[in-house]
Amino acid sequence: MASVRIVVASEHHSTQEIADRVGTRLRERGHDVEVHTLCSGDAWFPPVGPLLIGSAVHDGAWLPEADHFVKKYADELGSRPVWMYSVGMTAALPRPLRALSARAEQPRIARLVDLVHPREHRRFSGVIRRGHLGRKGAVLFRLLGCRYGDHRDWAEIDAWAAGISRALEYGLT
Repeated sequence: MASVRIVVASEHHSTQEIADRVGTRLRERGHDVEVHTLCSGDAWFPPVGPLLIGSAVHDGAWLPEADHFVKKYADELGSRPVWMYSVGMTAALPRPLRALSARAEQPRIARLVDLVHPREHRRFSGVIRRGHLGRKGAVLFRLLGCRYGDHRDWAEIDAWAAGISRALEYGLT
């Protein structure tokens, strides 16, 4: 079984909880997993082996610490099996905007994906609470008809973890 490292940047813990869940699912399938939270100015880089990188998405971009990590280690990341995931608020949007958002490419995130060429980049919805937004953001959120709450699809996240595990088990990396 593989020794997998997960690095994550999370502001309100939703993205961290997804990393923890994926780590748990991979451990259940026999993999050694270490989850590391990226901090500002973080110089830590995991040893060789499979790597998952996740970040919350704010204003169409990964959090600065995740952005910095990918840019700093792009060369090293390109030589190993990497999966990436982004956590935003697509599921909180009203249905017509949700469909548009699901198809929309976020250029700053796409550039990071292009630097790494991961096995896969997934987008998940996270948790959005009133306290996560400033006054202007909360007004816009409500005007757009968005919904607060936990929008994570745990079955989808578990299935993604299972797919990663299968790829690792069968050497599809």
